[in-house]
Amino acid sequence: MMTRSFVGMLCLLIATGCGDAKGKEAPQLRPAAVVPTTNPTVEPKLDPAQKPDAKIKDVTKGDKQDKDWVPNEHKAGLARWKDTGVYVDGKPVGFLNWGELPIGLKPTWVKDKVSDRKRPGTNDPGWKWSQQRFYRFTDYFKAVGIDIRKVKEVHLYGPKMSQTLIASGADLQGPLANEFMFRFGTNTGGKPIPHAPGNFGNGKTADKITAVMVYQTKKPPTLVRNEGLELDGQLQTGVPYYGEPIRGGIRVYLDDKLAAIIKRQELDAKKATTGKDGELTFKLTDVFAAQGVDAKKVVEIWMIRDERREEKIPGSELPTLTFSANAQAHGGVLVGDKKYRANAIALHTRPVADAEIPKPTEWDD
Repeated sequence: MMTRSFVGMLCLLIATGCGDAKGKEAPQLRPAAVVPTTNPTVEPKLDPAQKPDAKIKDVTKGDKQDKDWVPNEHKAGLARWKDTGVYVDGKPVGFLNWGELPIGLKPTWVKDKVSDRKRPGTNDPGWKWSQQRFYRFTDYFKAVGIDIRKVKEVHLYGPKMSQTLIASGADLQGPLANEFMFRFGTNTGGKPIPHAPGNFGNGKTADKITAVMVYQTKKPPTLVRNEGLELDGQLQTGVPYYGEPIRGGIRVYLDDKLAAIIKRQELDAKKATTGKDGELTFKLTDVFAAQGVDAKKVVEIWMIRDERREEKIPGSELPTLTFSANAQAHGGVLVGDKKYRANAIALHTRPVADAEIPKPTEWDD
């Protein structure tokens, strides 16, 4: 009797502790006690550059934070030659940018075979005749005021100094000079590309032009095979008789000739005034005077940006015309109250007819 009572009590206790075998009463977990720690876990703060969704700033131009940014002074060789400048005896006279070409320089159109759509089931050749825009160097030199009769030599730098094409003054006045030309990678933009007959000058060719050196009164450097250009026993790494090549800046042309270069880091803040938007503004005439530009006879001021001539401002506004140079200018300047963006400025002492303004044509598409 005692045994049956004990067994019954034991079964009752087991049933009560285990609950329903079908899980009607789910077991409850008791939370563990919270114990303070002397080393609390803190979420690490990631540097913005380390975050997966972080945006790299201005990889192309560099903002001194990008991993691709390299200071100019650490660049070597022709990597320092950002813009294709034209120098006469070491003096800069222009740049080979399509939007900055002299308005007096006219293209030479060369017949060119280009691909074309071939219709199914036809005898279409799959090509057509087009026109390629070129410019003769002799025409360019004349447009910027270079007398080719006084030229000793012209040096066209390629991607490497050892690829320099050298033409003499006699070459420039010979019949082959008509084929000594350049064009641009996208016809009306891009890097300048040289073209010359195989037996012109020293016969060197390259796939682009890094700089153009013209020598009239100065002694030209000589080309040393597999080395580069040498002057008085010294290899030349910059512009002979000048120094480091010009990089950047807002070029100002007066009647198609380079007259001044505006560089933001060289502007005199003491001569600036604060505009309505809080930005520093400068007078164009102050910059011109500082660089010896006589703009008294200017009648038209053209804004050049993205390889095109855009807005025209009357010369009568020049005495009070101001500009600002901030991040919104995208490497250029903002001119006047309407803040016209300009990467270059063209001044003219005579009215320029619309027909004189370089414009893309159907052949440039």
